[in-house]
Amino acid sequence: MEQWDLYDKNRNKTNRTHKRGNQLKGGYYHIVVHVWIRNNKGEILLTKRHPDKTHPNLWECTGGSILAGEESLEGALREVKEEIGISLLRSNGGLVKSERRDKYNNFCDIWLFDQSFDLSATELQQDEVSDIKWVTSSELDSIYNSNMLVPTLSYYKEIL
Repeated sequence: MEQWDLYDKNRNKTNRTHKRGNQLKGGYYHIVVHVWIRNNKGEILLTKRHPDKTHPNLWECTGGSILAGEESLEGALREVKEEIGISLLRSNGGLVKSERRDKYNNFCDIWLFDQSFDLSATELQQDEVSDIKWVTSSELDSIYNSNMLVPTLSYYKEIL
C-alpha cells in the first residue's frame, strides 16, 4: 500500500504519513507530479488512462503521487518509469510550476522534460495506461477542445 508524506498548507513536512485510499483529513496535503515530455520535433507525449480509472479513456501526461521519503523529481522519474517504462534523464527536465490545490488536498508539481524516444521502447503499465502517442500542439488543442484531455490539465497552454 502506497504511503505519502503529509505537508501543511505552506508545504512544510509534518512528519506524518498517509496510506493511499484512506480519506485525507483537512489541513493536510500530499505532493503529486505531472510530467510533460517533449521530443526533438516539439511533439508532446500523451498517455491514455485505463478504462477502470477515474477519467476513463481520457488523455493525460504521466504523473501521480510521490511516495513517502521521495522528493518531487524522484517521484516524477519513478512515475514515468513505472507507467511507460522510460528512464528520463534528470538533466533533461525542470520544474515549471508548483501550486497548492486545496480542492484535491495536494501540491501539484509540473515538470517538463525534453527527451526523445521511440514509442516502441515503451512498456505500458497495464492497470494505468492503455495507449500512448506523440502529438503536435495543435493536436493537443484539438484533444482538449474535444473534452478528451483529463480536465485538471487545462493549464497545459501556460507551460508548453
